[in-house]
Amino acid sequence: MKLNELVAPAGSRKKAKRIGRGHGSGTGLTAGKGAKGQKARSGRKPRRGFEGGQMPLQRRIPKRGFHNIHRREFAIVNVERLAEFEPDSAITSALLLSTGVVSKLKCGVKILGDGEINIPLHLVVEAASKEAVRKIEAAGGTVKLV
Repeated sequence: MKLNELVAPAGSRKKAKRIGRGHGSGTGLTAGKGAKGQKARSGRKPRRGFEGGQMPLQRRIPKRGFHNIHRREFAIVNVERLAEFEPDSAITSALLLSTGVVSKLKCGVKILGDGEINIPLHLVVEAASKEAVRKIEAAGGTVKLV
């Protein structure tokens, strides 16, 4: 097979709609835009959510609660998941990601204290709960926060 013999599969390439090319084209006169009005004119369309000067829906409905724009979301790992690793191994966020313990890092990894651990591990993570730190240090490991 040569490059000049390549052909797209049937039905994968659709011809562009040629609007405003006379009555015989099927999209003549108003060019498929309906009749008159702001959206029928040439140039820019009104922005998303614009309702012709009426108060837009996203401003009419009530807002509830507090949304912290500075919130840091962590990938959560419980202490029991760390028992899979070899004793005295150094565990980082990148290692947890590559081994599949976490699927997405977000703002880093936070270790929580659910479960038991009895092997010494040396963790370098972004956050850890007091209970998790207590359990890891009781098993002979260390936790370093970065």
